[in-house]
Amino acid sequence: MPTINGIPADQLPVTWRKSKRSNPSGNCVEVAVLPDGDVAVRHSRHPSGPALVYTRAEIGAFLAGVKDGEFDDLA
Repeated sequence: MPTINGIPADQLPVTWRKSKRSNPSGNCVEVAVLPDGDVAVRHSRHPSGPALVYTRAEIGAFLAGVKDGEFDDLA
């Protein structure tokens, strides 16, 4: 059964991880692979806040855009 967007992130049976480039102040995006292969995203300062859930294809498209520099104006 697919995980629904907005589920409290701390209710997911996953291991969360973040980039080694994250800063120590806790302003980090964390990701986790769900049992069905989808990917959940949460904010580290709000570990029980809502998780956003994406398919592998959606994450792949986003990462390709990041690698191509499509979001460089956000940094």
